[in-house]
Amino acid sequence: MSADDDTSWDEDVRVAVYRAFAERGRPPTTPELADAAHGSLAVAKQALRRLAEQRHVVLDAREQVAMAHPFSAIPLGFSVMGERTLWWGGCAWDAFAIPHLVKAEPEVLVATRCRGCGQPHALLVNDRTPPKGGLVAHFLVPTARMWDDVVHTCGNQRLFCGESCVDGWLAETRQDKGYVMDLPTLWRLAAGWYEGRLDHGYQRREPAAAAAYFRQAGLSGSFWGL
Repeated sequence: MSADDDTSWDEDVRVAVYRAFAERGRPPTTPELADAAHGSLAVAKQALRRLAEQRHVVLDAREQVAMAHPFSAIPLGFSVMGERTLWWGGCAWDAFAIPHLVKAEPEVLVATRCRGCGQPHALLVNDRTPPKGGLVAHFLVPTARMWDDVVHTCGNQRLFCGESCVDGWLAETRQDKGYVMDLPTLWRLAAGWYEGRLDHGYQRREPAAAAAYFRQAGLSGSFWGL
């Protein structure tokens, strides 16, 4: 069997990527990837390509791991600081998800700026209760198109001081309004979305299960495919 055809190590490579991000805030090194694929870097690279096709990871132009939701190797507007680890949060959704997924860091400090006025914000986010405050999250791209350009999508899931800042930013950038939610709704959306992603055997949600999850989080409308 050629390296191109050997899929037996895909799940080990996926878990290695996610655990490296969870534990150290960065993707695995080249030797770590090779180790995950029984010592073969060629097999690991083929596994990454298949994982990208299956939407488990996002690769950049050099076929390096750019994102493994909720983690990011590139800055997209959020830093997430735990007691021992510092991550880039890929978006508001992902930044809020990290303390739910990484059990060793049940509380993090999420730092960002309002996309509209530039006001800096820092929020303590934990896995028990939503953070308080009047900030809102605005998601620009609806679920049906989120994977058309996932970096663009994540870069436009941002926090704002309030809806007036959202409206001002949309008018300035000449874009249509997406979906606005308060912090408790964002927290519920993030809480269980990535459950199990650090473990072997993780399965992405089918559309019907995703829709049920969105409803449970308090989301509604065609933006979410509901």
